[in-house]
Amino acid sequence: MKHHLIFLFLLAVVTTSCKENKSKKSNQPTETKTLQTTWKDSVGSKPITIPNQTFFVNDYGAVSDKNTINTDAIQKTIDACSDAGGGVVTFKPGTYLTGSIFIKSNIKFLVPEGVTILGSENIKDYKEIDTRIAGIEIKWPAALINVRNQNNVIIDGDGTVDGQGKVFWDYYWDLRRNDYEPRGLRWIVDYDAKRPRTFLISKSENVAFKNLNIQRAGFWTVQVLYSQFITVDGLTIKNNIGGHGPSTDGIDIDSSRYILVQNCDIDCNDDNFCLKAGRDWDGQRVNKPTEYVVIKDCIARRGAGLFTLGSETAGSIRHVYVSNIKGFGTKNGLNIKSAVNRGGTVEDIVMENIKMDSVRTFMQVGMNWNPAYSYSKLPEAFNENEIPEHWKKMLKIVTPEKGIPTFRNISVNNVAIKGAQTAINVNGLEASVIKNVSLSNVSIEAETAGQVSFSEDWTLNNVKIYAKDSTRVTLEHTNGVNFTETVYNE
Repeated sequence: MKHHLIFLFLLAVVTTSCKENKSKKSNQPTETKTLQTTWKDSVGSKPITIPNQTFFVNDYGAVSDKNTINTDAIQKTIDACSDAGGGVVTFKPGTYLTGSIFIKSNIKFLVPEGVTILGSENIKDYKEIDTRIAGIEIKWPAALINVRNQNNVIIDGDGTVDGQGKVFWDYYWDLRRNDYEPRGLRWIVDYDAKRPRTFLISKSENVAFKNLNIQRAGFWTVQVLYSQFITVDGLTIKNNIGGHGPSTDGIDIDSSRYILVQNCDIDCNDDNFCLKAGRDWDGQRVNKPTEYVVIKDCIARRGAGLFTLGSETAGSIRHVYVSNIKGFGTKNGLNIKSAVNRGGTVEDIVMENIKMDSVRTFMQVGMNWNPAYSYSKLPEAFNENEIPEHWKKMLKIVTPEKGIPTFRNISVNNVAIKGAQTAINVNGLEASVIKNVSLSNVSIEAETAGQVSFSEDWTLNNVKIYAKDSTRVTLEHTNGVNFTETVYNE
């Protein structure tokens, strides 16, 4: 309670200060910034040469019977291949059950058509490692398939990797609903309910990840963490098979740079394509941005966000280009979210050539996302000296001057949206207005037009909003935001 009250008091102090200075700033012109994307051709993995020798896991004791845990046999194969200077690690046709495995440098991990890798349903088969989950560095189970501190790796094939995640979804919901939420611990349950990711690429460089069919992740499907020059190409992700798994993000790019994501098709229960950069005090301590990211030529199906930035923004997210994405039943189109204890800057974002059908909100932007989850508060029944270390990290105070995020320089072009509930819902803060947003050639058919608040210096060109309830975009606390030229209900 003490931490929570201090945080609210400091936020009030900063907000009051902003009110006093608002009149001085509101009439000052802001220079419009042209967003540059000349860096686009620099992203992704470079050519990777793998030694021409092949190692079959079957020769090292792997058994295709859906019951035998093959973790040791697969890892022995990878280790033998690495000791020989690298090569291809692969499987004979069949289905192989395994826990966490770790791919090494100069290896092509090939899962061919006719091969299915099943993730173990026992969390003990996932070795605990030092990693980052949802913006906090923590000891947590490794992913099913890991590339950690390696270079020059290929993961490829037309086979299937099935995380068998439902047992972990059920465990999470039981812990949250029947234990943590009744005790006021919604903010920490995601970190205590340990669930395996399917793929982790961490502190690695020059990795090409291609073509696989991935389904039923226990938690996030693909996390690219603290890495650079990574290509994710041609993945098909289906996480809603046999249930509706919580937090089963598609692809998360986390404090990484020079990343290319293309030709992917994602159906999940949370963000489809998501950029992250650390949460709260711990994210600011690490202070690593996500930058120079291209996402193109993809499909987003069910999920919370076709393209999401945040909510973990502490290390900043910048220099991002998103193009030629189709959405079918995705809740949000452009979703920028943070909280007033995250900090960081989201800037220089270009999103264009987007088509969507059946959408909740096309443009969803806010700085006070999901308060029950975003703001940590220790119930009085707990002793601060006896709680786990990651709880203490989450409870560390971030002062408002460091905690309030900044969103600016966002360009959205060539967009056609049908079947939306709300066209636009953009909410800055009095302490942090959303600046320099450009909408060009945007057409949205929605139930209602929506609203924009605490924003300034928007440029609108050929914007059309067809709202069934005949509403227009409502403006509150804006400067230089003018929808009068927008075509409504033509």
